[in-house]
Amino acid sequence: MDSVYQYLGYPAQANDDSGTSRDNLWLYGVGTFVVLWTLGWLYRDSLEIEDIKEKYVFVTGCDSGFGNLLCKRLDRRGFRVIAGCLTEKGADDLKRATGPYLKTVLLDVTSTGSIQKAMEYTKQEVEDNGLWGIVNNAGRSLPMGPSEWMRLEDYTSTLKVNMTGVIEMTLTFLPLIKEARGRIVNVASVLGRVAANGGGYCISKFAVESFSDCLRRDIHYFGIKVCIIEPGFFKTAVTSLDPIESELHRLWNQLTPEVKASYGDKYLDKYIQIQRLIMNAVCDSDLSKVTNCMEHALTSAYPRTRYSAGWDAKFGWIPLSYMPSCVIDIGLKLVMPRPAKSV
Repeated sequence: MDSVYQYLGYPAQANDDSGTSRDNLWLYGVGTFVVLWTLGWLYRDSLEIEDIKEKYVFVTGCDSGFGNLLCKRLDRRGFRVIAGCLTEKGADDLKRATGPYLKTVLLDVTSTGSIQKAMEYTKQEVEDNGLWGIVNNAGRSLPMGPSEWMRLEDYTSTLKVNMTGVIEMTLTFLPLIKEARGRIVNVASVLGRVAANGGGYCISKFAVESFSDCLRRDIHYFGIKVCIIEPGFFKTAVTSLDPIESELHRLWNQLTPEVKASYGDKYLDKYIQIQRLIMNAVCDSDLSKVTNCMEHALTSAYPRTRYSAGWDAKFGWIPLSYMPSCVIDIGLKLVMPRPAKSV
C-alpha cells in the first residue's frame, strides 16, 4: 500500500496529517465505489426485454387477488396471457375485463388431468414461440392454527395446492419454457422464511423456496431464470378473517375433550382476537406491490432471484428470518395466548 500512496503523491512514512489524508482517500474511494455500484445496479435493473407483444405468459390462480390483477396488467402491456382459473365465473369475469388477446382455461392445480389439458391448450396457442413465462400464483392458506389441532388431511389439502401443484405445473410446462428460454416465477411468502403458525401453509412455502432454489441452479444452463416472490401480508381472500375464524372453530370442534381442557375454554377466543389484531394491523390493501414484482420478473432483462413485496416483508419478516431462532420463539411466546395447562 505504501507504493500505492507514493504513486498518488503521499510519502511512505506518513505523519499525522498525511495519515488523515490517507483515511480521507479511503473514504472517498469507498464512497465513490458504492455510488457507482448503486447507479450501475439501478441501470441494469431498469433494462427490459424486447418484443413483449410476441411473448406468452401462463398465470395460475387468476379468479381473484394477485393473479387476477397481474393478468390485467400484463394484458395492458401487450403480453399474450393465458390465465388459469378455478371457476367458470372467474374466467368469464376476467375475460370481460381484458382485451381479446387474453385467453382463459379452467385449471385445478391439484389435478394431473387438469394440468395436462392446460398444457396441451397452451402448446397449441404458443405454437413454435414457446412459453416465455409461467407464474405459479395459485394457493390456499387454510387451515391455519396450532399444530396439535390439525389432522393429516388438514396438512395435505394445503400442500396439494401450494407445493405439489407448483412442482407439477413447473415440470409439465418446462419443455415449453425451455423453447423460449423464459421465466419461472414462483409465489412463496414471508412465511416461507419465518414459520409463524401451524398448518400446511408455512411448510408449503418453505418447500416452494427450496424447490425454486434447486430448480434455478439445475436449469440456468438453458437460459431459464427462476424468480421467487415473497409477499408480506396483503388483503386478499387468503387473509380474509371470516374463513380464518370459521376454520379455527372447525379445528377446535374436532378436538378431544382432553386436548380442549389442556388449552382452556377461553383459548380459542383469545387466539381469534390476536388473529384479528394482526390481520387488521399489518395487511396491506395495495396489491400492486406484489404484481409489480411479478411484472418485473417477467419483463426485466436481468430479473432478481428474490422479490420482497410489502413494507412488512422488507423491514420486518425478512430481517427477522436472519435472526437467531430464539428471537422468533420469544416474540411469538409474547404475542400468542398461553394455554391453561402450560408449564
